[in-house]
Amino acid sequence: MEDYTEEIEEFDEIEEGGLFEHYRLKVDPGQSALRIDKFLSNQIKNASRSRLQAAADAGCILVNNVAVKSNYKVKPNDEVVIVMDYPRRELKIIPEEIPLNIVYEDDQLIVINKPPGLVVHPGHGNYTGTLVNALAWYFRDLPLFNSVDPRPGLVHRIDKDTSGLLVVAKTELAKTKLGMQFFDKVTERKYQALVWGSVKDDEGTIEGNIGRSLKNRQVFTVFPEGEYGKPAVTHYKVLRRIGYVTLVECRLETGRTHQIRVHMKYINHPLFNDSNYGGNEILRGTTFNKYRQFVQNCFKILPRQALHAKTLGFIHPTTNEKMIFDSELPADMAAAIEKWENYISNRNE
Repeated sequence: MEDYTEEIEEFDEIEEGGLFEHYRLKVDPGQSALRIDKFLSNQIKNASRSRLQAAADAGCILVNNVAVKSNYKVKPNDEVVIVMDYPRRELKIIPEEIPLNIVYEDDQLIVINKPPGLVVHPGHGNYTGTLVNALAWYFRDLPLFNSVDPRPGLVHRIDKDTSGLLVVAKTELAKTKLGMQFFDKVTERKYQALVWGSVKDDEGTIEGNIGRSLKNRQVFTVFPEGEYGKPAVTHYKVLRRIGYVTLVECRLETGRTHQIRVHMKYINHPLFNDSNYGGNEILRGTTFNKYRQFVQNCFKILPRQALHAKTLGFIHPTTNEKMIFDSELPADMAAAIEKWENYISNRNE
Protein backbone atom coordinates (compact mmCIF):
# COMPACT_ATOMS: atom_id res chain seq x y z
CA MET A 1 0.00 0.00 0.00
CA GLU A 2 1.33 3.45 -0.86
CA ASP A 3 2.20 5.63 2.15
CA TYR A 4 0.04 8.76 2.13
CA THR A 5 1.46 10.13 5.37
CA GLU A 6 2.32 13.83 5.25
CA GLU A 7 3.54 15.64 8.36
CA ILE A 8 1.70 18.92 8.77
CA GLU A 9 2.86 22.14 10.36
CA GLU A 10 3.83 22.40 14.01
CA PHE A 11 2.29 25.30 15.89
CA ASP A 12 5.43 26.00 17.87
CA GLU A 13 8.98 25.19 16.83
CA ILE A 14 11.63 24.26 19.37
CA GLU A 15 15.37 23.76 18.88
CA GLU A 16 15.11 19.97 19.12
CA GLY A 17 11.72 19.66 17.42
CA GLY A 18 8.09 20.46 18.13
CA LEU A 19 6.05 20.05 21.29
CA PHE A 20 3.54 17.87 19.45
CA GLU A 21 3.49 15.67 16.38
CA HIS A 22 0.91 16.72 13.80
CA TYR A 23 0.04 14.53 10.84
CA ARG A 24 -2.41 14.74 7.99
CA LEU A 25 -3.03 11.56 6.03
CA LYS A 26 -5.24 10.48 3.18
CA VAL A 27 -6.39 6.87 3.16
CA ASP A 28 -5.49 4.86 0.07
CA PRO A 29 -8.49 4.42 -2.30
CA GLY A 30 -7.90 0.67 -2.12
CA GLN A 31 -7.72 0.48 1.67
CA SER A 32 -9.89 -2.22 3.30
CA ALA A 33 -11.77 -1.54 6.56
CA LEU A 34 -9.22 -1.27 9.39
CA ARG A 35 -9.32 0.13 12.93
CA ILE A 36 -7.85 3.60 12.88
CA ASP A 37 -5.39 2.89 15.71
CA LYS A 38 -4.01 -0.05 13.74
CA PHE A 39 -3.95 2.02 10.53
CA LEU A 40 -2.07 4.88 12.20
CA SER A 41 0.40 2.60 13.98
CA ASN A 42 1.30 1.19 10.56
CA GLN A 43 1.70 4.67 9.05
CA ILE A 44 3.47 6.66 11.78
CA LYS A 45 6.84 5.74 13.23
CA ASN A 46 6.86 5.24 17.03
CA ALA A 47 3.08 5.64 17.21
CA SER A 48 2.24 3.04 19.84
CA ARG A 49 -1.33 1.91 20.39
CA SER A 50 -1.31 3.53 23.85
CA ARG A 51 -0.29 6.93 22.41
CA LEU A 52 -2.95 6.63 19.72
CA GLN A 53 -5.56 5.65 22.31
CA ALA A 54 -4.69 8.72 24.41
CA ALA A 55 -5.00 10.96 21.35
CA ALA A 56 -8.38 9.45 20.47
CA ASP A 57 -9.67 9.81 24.05
CA ALA A 58 -8.73 13.49 23.96
CA GLY A 59 -10.62 14.05 20.69
CA CYS A 60 -7.38 14.62 18.78
CA ILE A 61 -7.90 12.11 15.96
CA LEU A 62 -10.15 13.64 13.32
CA VAL A 63 -11.58 11.90 10.28
CA ASN A 64 -13.08 14.25 7.73
CA ASN A 65 -13.01 16.96 10.44
CA VAL A 66 -14.95 14.83 12.98
CA ALA A 67 -13.34 13.39 16.14
CA VAL A 68 -13.39 9.59 16.23
CA LYS A 69 -12.59 6.87 18.76
CA SER A 70 -9.78 4.35 18.33
CA ASN A 71 -12.18 1.64 17.14
CA TYR A 72 -13.30 3.70 14.10
CA LYS A 73 -12.62 1.80 10.88
CA VAL A 74 -11.01 3.83 8.13
CA LYS A 75 -12.60 3.97 4.69
CA PRO A 76 -11.07 4.70 1.28
CA ASN A 77 -10.20 8.41 0.76
CA ASP A 78 -10.77 9.35 4.42
CA GLU A 79 -8.88 12.50 5.47
CA VAL A 80 -7.20 11.85 8.83
CA VAL A 81 -5.63 14.48 11.11
CA ILE A 82 -3.92 13.57 14.37
CA VAL A 83 -2.14 15.53 17.11
CA MET A 84 0.01 13.53 19.54
CA ASP A 85 2.37 14.34 22.37
CA TYR A 86 5.95 13.44 21.45
CA PRO A 87 7.31 10.26 23.07
CA ARG A 88 9.53 10.94 26.04
CA ARG A 89 13.26 11.12 25.44
CA GLU A 90 16.07 9.88 27.63
CA LEU A 91 17.20 13.22 29.07
CA LYS A 92 17.43 13.33 32.84
CA ILE A 93 15.62 16.33 34.29
CA ILE A 94 16.96 17.50 37.63
CA PRO A 95 14.21 18.91 39.88
CA GLU A 96 15.24 22.33 41.17
CA GLU A 97 13.54 24.48 43.76
CA ILE A 98 13.10 27.59 41.60
CA PRO A 99 10.34 30.06 42.59
CA LEU A 100 7.29 30.16 40.30
CA ASN A 101 4.88 33.07 39.91
CA ILE A 102 1.64 31.07 39.80
CA VAL A 103 -1.37 32.97 38.45
CA TYR A 104 -3.84 30.06 38.53
CA GLU A 105 -3.83 26.34 39.32
CA ASP A 106 -6.31 23.47 39.42
CA ASP A 107 -6.12 19.69 39.05
CA GLN A 108 -5.65 19.92 35.24
CA LEU A 109 -3.35 22.87 34.59
CA ILE A 110 -1.29 25.72 35.92
CA VAL A 111 -0.82 29.25 34.54
CA ILE A 112 2.56 30.86 35.23
CA ASN A 113 3.81 34.40 34.73
CA LYS A 114 7.37 33.74 33.52
CA PRO A 115 10.03 36.32 34.38
CA PRO A 116 12.52 37.45 31.72
CA GLY A 117 15.75 35.47 31.67
CA LEU A 118 14.17 32.11 32.52
CA VAL A 119 14.62 29.45 29.82
CA VAL A 120 11.46 27.38 29.34
CA HIS A 121 12.94 23.93 28.73
CA PRO A 122 16.37 22.27 28.76
CA GLY A 123 18.37 22.46 25.58
CA HIS A 124 21.86 23.11 24.28
CA GLY A 125 23.69 25.15 26.91
CA ASN A 126 20.73 25.20 29.30
CA TYR A 127 20.30 21.84 31.03
CA THR A 128 19.54 23.27 34.47
CA GLY A 129 17.85 26.36 35.87
CA THR A 130 14.92 26.18 33.43
CA LEU A 131 11.17 26.37 33.92
CA VAL A 132 10.98 22.62 33.33
CA ASN A 133 13.46 22.02 36.17
CA ALA A 134 11.25 24.18 38.39
CA LEU A 135 8.13 22.28 37.29
CA ALA A 136 9.85 18.94 37.92
CA TRP A 137 10.32 20.05 41.54
CA TYR A 138 6.89 21.61 41.99
CA PHE A 139 5.07 18.62 40.45
CA ARG A 140 7.47 15.90 41.56
CA ASP A 141 4.58 13.70 42.82
CA LEU A 142 2.50 13.88 39.62
CA PRO A 143 2.81 10.99 37.12
CA LEU A 144 3.01 13.35 34.11
CA PHE A 145 6.23 14.89 35.41
CA ASN A 146 8.66 12.07 34.69
CA SER A 147 12.37 12.70 35.18
CA VAL A 148 13.16 11.56 31.63
CA ASP A 149 10.58 13.80 29.94
CA PRO A 150 12.36 17.01 28.78
CA ARG A 151 9.08 18.91 28.27
CA PRO A 152 6.60 17.79 30.94
CA GLY A 153 3.26 19.52 30.56
CA LEU A 154 4.43 22.07 28.00
CA VAL A 155 1.94 22.99 25.28
CA HIS A 156 3.58 26.22 24.11
CA ARG A 157 6.61 28.33 24.96
CA ILE A 158 8.01 31.85 25.00
CA ASP A 159 11.60 32.96 24.51
CA LYS A 160 14.08 33.15 27.36
CA ASP A 161 14.12 36.96 27.46
CA THR A 162 10.39 37.37 26.85
CA SER A 163 8.27 37.66 29.97
CA GLY A 164 4.65 36.67 30.44
CA LEU A 165 1.96 34.04 30.67
CA LEU A 166 2.32 30.31 29.98
CA VAL A 167 -0.17 27.49 30.55
CA VAL A 168 1.23 24.12 31.59
CA ALA A 169 -0.78 20.89 31.66
CA LYS A 170 -0.83 18.65 34.75
CA THR A 171 -2.40 15.59 33.06
CA GLU A 172 -1.92 13.81 29.74
CA LEU A 173 -5.52 14.63 28.79
CA ALA A 174 -5.04 18.32 29.48
CA LYS A 175 -1.75 18.37 27.57
CA THR A 176 -3.30 16.84 24.47
CA LYS A 177 -6.48 18.94 24.55
CA LEU A 178 -4.63 22.20 25.14
CA GLY A 179 -2.15 21.24 22.41
CA MET A 180 -5.02 20.76 19.98
CA GLN A 181 -6.27 24.28 20.75
CA PHE A 182 -2.89 25.79 19.88
CA PHE A 183 -2.77 23.68 16.73
CA ASP A 184 -6.28 24.80 15.73
CA LYS A 185 -5.30 28.45 16.44
CA VAL A 186 -8.25 29.00 18.80
CA THR A 187 -6.23 30.22 21.78
CA GLU A 188 -6.00 33.94 22.51
CA ARG A 189 -2.49 35.36 22.84
CA LYS A 190 -1.78 39.05 23.10
CA TYR A 191 1.66 40.54 23.63
CA GLN A 192 2.86 44.07 24.27
CA ALA A 193 6.06 45.19 22.57
CA LEU A 194 8.05 48.41 22.54
CA VAL A 195 9.41 48.88 19.02
CA TRP A 196 11.69 51.37 17.32
CA GLY A 197 10.09 54.13 15.26
CA SER A 198 6.61 55.61 14.95
CA VAL A 199 4.41 52.89 13.47
CA LYS A 200 2.45 54.58 10.67
CA ASP A 201 -0.85 52.71 10.78
CA ASP A 202 -2.94 52.46 13.95
CA GLU A 203 -3.40 48.76 13.29
CA GLY A 204 -2.50 46.19 10.68
CA THR A 205 -1.57 42.60 9.85
CA ILE A 206 1.87 41.21 9.02
CA GLU A 207 2.02 38.06 6.91
CA GLY A 208 5.09 36.22 5.70
CA ASN A 209 6.67 32.80 5.96
CA ILE A 210 9.14 32.49 8.83
CA GLY A 211 12.11 30.14 8.79
CA ARG A 212 15.71 29.97 9.92
CA SER A 213 17.98 32.43 8.20
CA LEU A 214 20.06 30.83 5.47
CA LYS A 215 22.99 33.03 6.55
CA ASN A 216 22.74 32.69 10.34
CA ARG A 217 21.01 29.62 11.78
CA GLN A 218 20.65 31.29 15.19
CA VAL A 219 18.01 33.73 13.94
CA PHE A 220 14.86 33.61 11.84
CA THR A 221 13.71 35.67 8.89
CA VAL A 222 10.73 36.28 6.61
CA PHE A 223 10.69 34.58 3.21
CA PRO A 224 8.33 35.14 0.28
CA GLU A 225 5.30 32.90 0.61
CA GLY A 226 5.93 29.36 -0.59
CA GLU A 227 9.70 29.76 -0.92
CA TYR A 228 10.81 28.65 2.52
CA GLY A 229 9.67 28.60 6.13
CA LYS A 230 6.15 28.27 7.52
CA PRO A 231 3.20 30.67 7.18
CA ALA A 232 2.92 33.21 9.99
CA VAL A 233 0.35 35.91 10.75
CA THR A 234 0.67 38.69 13.34
CA HIS A 235 -2.00 41.34 13.98
CA TYR A 236 -0.83 44.56 15.64
CA LYS A 237 -2.44 47.65 17.16
CA VAL A 238 -0.73 50.85 18.28
CA LEU A 239 -1.25 51.57 21.97
CA ARG A 240 1.06 54.60 22.43
CA ARG A 241 3.42 56.57 20.24
CA ILE A 242 6.29 57.83 22.38
CA GLY A 243 8.52 59.87 20.12
CA TYR A 244 11.09 57.57 18.57
CA VAL A 245 9.45 54.37 19.89
CA THR A 246 5.94 52.89 19.81
CA LEU A 247 4.14 50.60 22.24
CA VAL A 248 2.13 48.05 20.26
CA GLU A 249 -0.17 45.16 21.06
CA CYS A 250 0.48 42.06 18.95
CA ARG A 251 -2.04 39.25 18.59
CA LEU A 252 -0.71 35.95 17.31
CA GLU A 253 -2.68 33.96 14.77
CA THR A 254 0.19 31.47 14.41
CA GLY A 255 3.00 30.61 16.81
CA ARG A 256 6.35 30.54 15.04
CA THR A 257 9.64 30.85 16.86
CA HIS A 258 10.54 34.56 17.35
CA GLN A 259 7.42 35.46 15.35
CA ILE A 260 6.75 38.96 16.73
CA ARG A 261 10.43 39.83 16.77
CA VAL A 262 10.90 38.72 13.15
CA HIS A 263 7.68 40.26 11.82
CA MET A 264 8.28 43.64 13.48
CA LYS A 265 11.79 43.77 12.04
CA TYR A 266 10.29 42.86 8.65
CA ILE A 267 8.21 46.07 8.70
CA ASN A 268 11.26 48.08 9.86
CA HIS A 269 10.23 48.36 13.51
CA PRO A 270 12.56 46.02 15.46
CA LEU A 271 11.82 45.47 19.13
CA PHE A 272 13.64 47.84 21.46
CA ASN A 273 16.94 46.28 22.65
CA ASP A 274 16.45 43.05 20.69
CA SER A 275 20.07 42.02 20.18
CA ASN A 276 19.22 39.23 17.71
CA TYR A 277 17.32 41.49 15.33
CA GLY A 278 19.17 44.81 15.53
CA GLY A 279 17.05 46.52 18.16
CA ASN A 280 20.03 47.02 20.46
CA GLU A 281 21.29 49.81 18.21
CA ILE A 282 20.04 53.41 18.19
CA LEU A 283 17.77 53.19 15.16
CA ARG A 284 15.76 56.41 15.50
CA GLY A 285 16.36 59.85 16.96
CA THR A 286 19.00 62.55 17.05
CA THR A 287 22.80 62.43 16.97
CA PHE A 288 23.22 64.41 20.21
CA ASN A 289 25.42 62.76 22.84
CA LYS A 290 22.76 63.45 25.51
CA TYR A 291 20.20 61.44 23.51
CA ARG A 292 22.65 58.59 22.94
CA GLN A 293 23.33 58.43 26.66
CA PHE A 294 19.58 58.41 27.35
CA VAL A 295 19.04 55.41 25.06
CA GLN A 296 22.00 53.57 26.59
CA ASN A 297 20.45 54.13 30.02
CA CYS A 298 17.18 52.68 28.73
CA PHE A 299 19.07 49.61 27.49
CA LYS A 300 20.52 49.18 31.00
CA ILE A 301 17.06 49.41 32.57
CA LEU A 302 15.66 46.91 30.05
CA PRO A 303 18.55 44.53 29.18
CA ARG A 304 16.46 42.35 26.83
CA GLN A 305 13.94 42.62 24.00
CA ALA A 306 10.90 44.67 25.07
CA LEU A 307 8.30 41.91 24.75
CA HIS A 308 5.72 40.65 27.25
CA ALA A 309 3.09 37.90 26.81
CA LYS A 310 0.33 39.89 28.50
CA THR A 311 -2.92 38.00 27.76
CA LEU A 312 -3.61 34.29 27.43
CA GLY A 313 -6.98 32.67 26.72
CA PHE A 314 -8.05 29.06 26.15
CA ILE A 315 -10.87 26.59 26.78
CA HIS A 316 -10.42 24.55 29.95
CA PRO A 317 -9.73 20.92 28.93
CA THR A 318 -12.33 19.35 31.24
CA THR A 319 -14.87 22.04 32.19
CA ASN A 320 -14.96 23.61 28.67
CA GLU A 321 -15.00 27.02 30.36
CA LYS A 322 -13.43 29.94 28.50
CA MET A 323 -10.50 31.16 30.60
CA ILE A 324 -8.76 34.51 30.09
CA PHE A 325 -5.71 35.64 32.04
CA ASP A 326 -4.05 39.05 31.98
CA SER A 327 -0.78 40.25 33.50
CA GLU A 328 0.90 43.55 34.28
CA LEU A 329 3.97 44.68 32.38
CA PRO A 330 7.12 43.62 34.27
CA ALA A 331 9.05 46.30 36.16
CA ASP A 332 11.92 46.60 33.66
CA MET A 333 9.66 47.15 30.66
CA ALA A 334 7.35 49.54 32.53
CA ALA A 335 10.37 51.55 33.72
CA ALA A 336 11.79 51.87 30.20
CA ILE A 337 8.41 53.06 28.84
CA GLU A 338 8.11 55.62 31.65
CA LYS A 339 11.64 56.86 30.95
CA TRP A 340 10.77 57.37 27.26
CA GLU A 341 7.56 59.19 28.15
CA ASN A 342 9.42 61.53 30.49
CA TYR A 343 12.10 62.19 27.88
CA ILE A 344 9.56 63.09 25.18
CA SER A 345 7.50 65.16 27.59
CA ASN A 346 10.51 67.22 28.72
CA ARG A 347 11.68 67.66 25.13
CA ASN A 348 8.32 69.09 24.11
CA GLU A 349 8.05 71.56 26.99
